[in-house]
Amino acid sequence: MERRQRGVSAGLLLLLYQISQVGLQNIPSVTLGVLVLNIFLFLNPVRPLAEVCLSVNEAVHRRNWQRLLLAPFHHADDWHLYYNMISMLWKGIMLERKLKSIWFAYIIAVFSLLIGVVYMVLELLLVIILDDPSYEMNCGVGFSGVLFALKVLNNHYNPGRVSSVLGLPIASKYACWVELVAIHLISPG
Repeated sequence: MERRQRGVSAGLLLLLYQISQVGLQNIPSVTLGVLVLNIFLFLNPVRPLAEVCLSVNEAVHRRNWQRLLLAPFHHADDWHLYYNMISMLWKGIMLERKLKSIWFAYIIAVFSLLIGVVYMVLELLLVIILDDPSYEMNCGVGFSGVLFALKVLNNHYNPGRVSSVLGLPIASKYACWVELVAIHLISPG
């Protein structure tokens, strides 16, 4: 995992600008807390990315389970942080108002852990199915998995909506899956 540059950068400045445009008073408390935590850990990481990223090798074989807690809240670079936190801002505003703060905080905590577990299970399945042990070494960070889970939840609570993915209108219930494929094609890493 490459080392990212610390400090104030274009992606971080744009994120702060977007948050100011929404207004702190308009952001529910848990959503704001998640934004602040992610920005804080971007500026002051607990450890270098190579020591917090989640992989089967590190978490399972080396029993470094703290990575399940750390990986979702660290980001590879300022643009990774920007895109994830803008997505969190909009999904958080919609869902936290609907579900209330305590329930939303619980969902964020559970999704943050479960997404890492699902990631490792999928990587292990790839090792077994493809007979390729290199999948045990894949190491990931970021809040994207939690955001996809929140998008599915948002689609459940707001059925029948249409989203735009790369300019194409798609039923919201399918949009999260189309976005996942589009992101993988645009940015495979």
